[in-house]
Amino acid sequence: MTAIDVPIKVRWADLDAYGHVNNAAMLTLLEEVRIAVFWHGQGLDNSDGSFGLGGSSATFIARQEIEYLKPVMYPDTPIPVRTWVSRMGGASVDIDYTIPAEDGSVAVQARTVVVLMDTQSMKPRRITDTEREQLGRIADTPLSFRRG
Repeated sequence: MTAIDVPIKVRWADLDAYGHVNNAAMLTLLEEVRIAVFWHGQGLDNSDGSFGLGGSSATFIARQEIEYLKPVMYPDTPIPVRTWVSRMGGASVDIDYTIPAEDGSVAVQARTVVVLMDTQSMKPRRITDTEREQLGRIADTPLSFRRG
């Protein structure tokens, strides 16, 4: 398996005065995707709590990047947000996302860097071999962002 499509419902409150998804609301929508994939079994098995729910492990956001290519207008149906693991480090994971525009092209691309933490020491912890194997199931090529 590679990328996962997670349908996310846009709420009226997520819109700005122009009728498209507000930039701050976009972070919340991406968070909902991560929760669905990492913690609610829509992509990875978290029955042991390893990805941050319960146990002695937690996840912290180290960095987020969002590139808006087109506006995301209020949809009648949930938006299929595509997500995948684009890089695994010693204690961190890069999660990439794309969100389609009405015409099917990419409207938004984003990346979140998540660090796995030990809740007792509050220090980063290594990704286990089991977690690496699971994360590898949804691994794919990293996005390229425009810089300028």
